[in-house]
Amino acid sequence: MSDLFDAGPPGPLTLRRLLSSDDLLIVPGCYDGLGARLIEQAGFGACYLTGFGSSASLLGRPDIGLLTATEMVDAARRLVMATTLPVIADADTGYGNPLNVIRTVRDYERAGVAALQLEDQVAPKRCGHMDNKAVISVEEMVTKVRAAVSARTDPDLVIIARTDARAMEGLDAALDRAEAYAEAGADVLFIEALRHHDEFEAAATRDFGVPLVYNWVEGGKTPLLPAVDIAAMGYKILLLPISLLLQATKAMQTALAQIAANGTPPVPGPVPAVDNTGDGGGDPFTAFNQVVGLPEVLDLQQQYRV
Repeated sequence: MSDLFDAGPPGPLTLRRLLSSDDLLIVPGCYDGLGARLIEQAGFGACYLTGFGSSASLLGRPDIGLLTATEMVDAARRLVMATTLPVIADADTGYGNPLNVIRTVRDYERAGVAALQLEDQVAPKRCGHMDNKAVISVEEMVTKVRAAVSARTDPDLVIIARTDARAMEGLDAALDRAEAYAEAGADVLFIEALRHHDEFEAAATRDFGVPLVYNWVEGGKTPLLPAVDIAAMGYKILLLPISLLLQATKAMQTALAQIAANGTPPVPGPVPAVDNTGDGGGDPFTAFNQVVGLPEVLDLQQQYRV
């Protein structure tokens, strides 16, 4: 059976195997099927559904809690269908109380994700690198984490618990929260928006017993350390949630400025070969069709005579 409309990701067990290796798992973020395919073709082991990018791409608006659970689950499903990589999905605050979290976990799991991320912000949340955030109580978040763990039907589904408390309560309180979330059953911890190298070292040297996420946000509050330094501190996942979004936006702005100035885009030159997608025949149109799998579609058309 063709995987044209369902690439069939390997699932949570594959992600757990990646997390158990000695290597840093570098996970670029995307917000659509094209991004997921590009990440896979570039050789990465997993991809991340970014809420920041989803809000920007679907609504043209910032990451301030405007998207609904249904919209994010639909986005997750589209990524899962487009790639064979395990998908780590942003699930914001779980979209309500612990009962809502149960439904959120079930819906994301049915969509086929390998992991989902829940955070302890007050709803509506906002990007973790924005100011004026607020967090719920430790006790309420612990209950949400327990609900998430109990809701999954696949025990390998990875529950990532994120705390945004560093900005409001300080480093020690954020680390204490993370420890409480690990004790509640979180499989991975995400301590958002730490400010300095020594804060990341403090988090890495604390014995949480589960892997840690380093969130690499261009222009954010976290220092942009080299991957080798992040791995050396002991972090297991390096998230790059908005790198592709920022680069794509800049490229579109440049193209639009050229069209506005000249009436047409510049005439393209030959396109270099792209690993595992063919040489594109030397033109961008054919190269892009290689990226999105036109040859396999043409094979199917011939097979079914359509």
